[in-house]
Amino acid sequence: MLTAFTAGLLLITTFELGDKSFFITMCLAMRHRRRYVYAGVMVALVVMTVFSVALGQFASFLPKSVLHYGSVFLLMGFGFKLLYEAATMLPQCQDKTLALEDASVECLSEAERDAIAAVAEAERKLNKKTPFAICLEAFLLTFVAEWGDRTQFATIALATNNNAVGVTLGAIAGHAICSLIAVVGGRLIAGRISERMITLIGGVLFLVFAMVDWFEGV
Repeated sequence: MLTAFTAGLLLITTFELGDKSFFITMCLAMRHRRRYVYAGVMVALVVMTVFSVALGQFASFLPKSVLHYGSVFLLMGFGFKLLYEAATMLPQCQDKTLALEDASVECLSEAERDAIAAVAEAERKLNKKTPFAICLEAFLLTFVAEWGDRTQFATIALATNNNAVGVTLGAIAGHAICSLIAVVGGRLIAGRISERMITLIGGVLFLVFAMVDWFEGV
């Protein structure tokens, strides 16, 4: 269980920093009360984590060989994809705090552009800025952003070969840490995140876990 918890915590903490949902949380925290944003974001992430672990556990009923090779190739695929993204990523904006207000800035990443656009669209539809409305906005934006995201597939892959409770607790802890950084740090953190480095580390971690799965299966 400890191994599963550590793997979930390590992967999610690495992948969520600089992810689309991370920037959505950051943008919302710049506009609304942080406690309400954090509450809505965490509810969405907990629901998504439990669902992803359940999918991973369901997949564990597949033949062992299919499960083994599928998990390895899934992790390897994401690893090489992230390494490619890191190699082709544009230089970071000198003033990210200003860039986060304008999705047209060229040096913003795709995740940042998507986050800004999603928050801007949601803000136009938000008529009453009550605590419930803010929580609901944060929940919906985060849930949609996480659906089909790399962190969801990472959680599913981990849950197929590891303790379900450990993966769930580790992933939730990782989400809680990253979301807290996004909410509390806001503009200060935005200008200091090297998304290229985070993406590179994420790619390496995916490949490391793919190798671990491979040798464990052998």
